Amino acid sequence: MEHGPGKKPDWLKIRLTSGASFAATKQLLNRHSLHTVCRSAMCPNLHECWSRGTATFLLLGNVCTRSCRFCAVGKAAKPPAPDPLEPEKIALAVQSMRLKHAVLTSVTRDDLYDGGAEYWVETIRAIRSLTPSVTIECLIPDFQGNESAMDVVMREAPEVLNHNIETVPSLYKNVRPQADYTSSLRLLQRAKQKHGLTTKSGLMVGMGETADEVSISLKDLIDHGCDMLTIGQYLQPSALHLPVERYITPDEFDRYRKIAESAGFQHVQSGPFVRSSYHAEALTSNKETVC
Repeated sequence: MEHGPGKKPDWLKIRLTSGASFAATKQLLNRHSLHTVCRSAMCPNLHECWSRGTATFLLLGNVCTRSCRFCAVGKAAKPPAPDPLEPEKIALAVQSMRLKHAVLTSVTRDDLYDGGAEYWVETIRAIRSLTPSVTIECLIPDFQGNESAMDVVMREAPEVLNHNIETVPSLYKNVRPQADYTSSLRLLQRAKQKHGLTTKSGLMVGMGETADEVSISLKDLIDHGCDMLTIGQYLQPSALHLPVERYITPDEFDRYRKIAESAGFQHVQSGPFVRSSYHAEALTSNKETVC
């Protein structure tokens, strides 16, 4: 049964939770003037994750140079210069939150000569300097296909190297006009083949893709060395963003999970509220929950 973009179905209604942990997380992030993808991208899991005392840190500010039509993060051709103290601030926040597993992502900074790769390295090293036992998941941009920039980050050997293909090839022109599907697959392949990293990717569904297209993309990811996968419902951030074509049912998400597992993924999260780093411990054994 299909559900169009009208009233949200019951399975997409969120019960907001907050408490001492939520307030403490918000206060800590504000104190260090840190950005999180939870807030900048209007993640539906923000209350749940902050109430658990976790957050996904957003590097290089909160303004992106890309004009992806699904994303709520602010956009500009020339964002403000990165904060040179940001790596240290994030490291202090990871230490203060006593995280065992930290998730990092960033806006895309095509205006920087290396796409911000050196800031990634500084942040990873700062975290490990203060909290040597922490494991790190890096959800990186495509660096415009710059393999040198990719290698700079990949050589730091994060425990998980994440890069989302986001959608199926036929929708790229409309959804990710400044990105390239094949380049994203090659990035994952490089992380696996050259650097031996554990790799992860994700898709949003409900934007007009077909089930067959999703299955083909899952095979593409496996063929390029992707180990782990997230699949979630696309939710329109505002009237200026792409509309939802339809709401995918929980049963359909379960079928996608089974298809992905059969394709060969080691770990799969598939559900309406699944996001790239939601419940990352379910995809990385023996690591603390992060959002």
